[in-house]
Amino acid sequence: MAHIINEVSRTFNEFLLLPGRTRKDCSVQSVEVSTPLARHRLGEPSPLILGTPVTSAIMQSVSSHDLAIALARAGGLSFLYHNQPIEDQAAAVRRVKTFKSGFVTSDTNVRPTDALRDLVELMERTGHSTAAVTEDGTATGTLLGMVSKRDFHPQRHDLDAPVSSRMRPIDSVPSAKGDITLTEANDRLFDEHLDVLPVLDHEGHLHRLIFRSDYEDNKRFPHQLVDASKRLRVGAGVNTHDYKDRIPALVDADVDVLCFDSSDGYSDYQADALAWAKQHYPHTPIGGGNVVDAEGFDFLAQAGADFVKVGVGGGSICITRDQKGIGRGQASAVLDTVAARDRYAQQTGIYVPICSDGGLVHDYHITLALAMGADFVMMGRYFARFDQAPGAKIPTKEGFVKEYWGEGSARARNWQRYGQATKMLFEEGVDGYVPYAGDLHEGLASTLAKIKATMVSCGASNIPAFQTGARLTLVSEQSFQESHANVTIRETTGTTH
Repeated sequence: MAHIINEVSRTFNEFLLLPGRTRKDCSVQSVEVSTPLARHRLGEPSPLILGTPVTSAIMQSVSSHDLAIALARAGGLSFLYHNQPIEDQAAAVRRVKTFKSGFVTSDTNVRPTDALRDLVELMERTGHSTAAVTEDGTATGTLLGMVSKRDFHPQRHDLDAPVSSRMRPIDSVPSAKGDITLTEANDRLFDEHLDVLPVLDHEGHLHRLIFRSDYEDNKRFPHQLVDASKRLRVGAGVNTHDYKDRIPALVDADVDVLCFDSSDGYSDYQADALAWAKQHYPHTPIGGGNVVDAEGFDFLAQAGADFVKVGVGGGSICITRDQKGIGRGQASAVLDTVAARDRYAQQTGIYVPICSDGGLVHDYHITLALAMGADFVMMGRYFARFDQAPGAKIPTKEGFVKEYWGEGSARARNWQRYGQATKMLFEEGVDGYVPYAGDLHEGLASTLAKIKATMVSCGASNIPAFQTGARLTLVSEQSFQESHANVTIRETTGTTH
């Protein structure tokens, strides 16, 4: 007969945190929410640390390069989805890595003979308002001048005229030599009232561009997640089918971290793929998943996973439990794998972080996941609501909504992820909508404020202290109902005072 687990499969809704003593030195301003993402030896820092303990899901409807940029600027990390051609995913990685890096490789380049019409189309495609004019139209050609939206207007100037008619020629463009430092370049930007400073080699070829806006971004987003070259960090999802071709392309694009994406990570296929990845790219962190228990965690940790993703069937867009009867309540899954992680650390001296993926309906569920021992969370529905997510924004009678579809839905056409080789025989996800929530930075700031306020109420000023000191209590149906407002809520929209 089957082995029966007698413990109840519990969700985050079934727990509440008990307040702890809040000391005078514990305030929202002093709370630190950085957390390790990749495995490391006990007592040593992780090679990759998140400034904000949130990542975005490996989903078409969530993790675009636009969202990856926005989330990295807020201290988190996106995993760009893999259900696309390898070259497209690698290009998305490059767009994030070149978005803001101090010294930027120009991706908006034209020849002087190109029509202004072509320049307008290029600027619309790249989203940039400044272009380098090079002899051959490449990012490393001989620089002949610069042109920006300040130099021409589509309704005022002849769009069939050449770029050379409106560009600022090289003899009137301030430039720098290749040995200039970023500090020196920023000084020149401000001292000479420049928006951009081209950096040239000794033969006059364009080497890099330095933008004034990048310096201002650093001040606006002080907690950006960046690499040693001050470039935004970005992750990417991979699968166990074409990883030998996909991983090299992503590493060449300078991806910071990878994650095997599977509805069932407790498999020999993933173990073999992890072994190959660690053998060929040992310096690129790569996570594994998804699993729901200690056995699954131990299996992936021993296979070399740098972090383990936990959760099956708990996503808001997922119907795996309905279709296959497989999964586990997310709270139970996190608690079990966290215990296994701690045992593994004691036995080996190696700490393998845990990512809680799914089951996060409310902001406080993130806090509960952290309190239960998860190092960071991964979310889909949460991020799909924001402007930066790929889904279309659609008006309804009740307000705007954003499109959101699961990787297990027919729309995603991600058959290989679910072992349905050439066509979708049944769905494990749905295609729907989520309420529109505006800009990511505003929404995430509100969520982080709640997390920090809760940690202060529990007397914890950082995540490790929160995990070791948090006290949780089970919730009855009556106490769950007691948690909600029990009055008629006053509607103030549209009223005047």
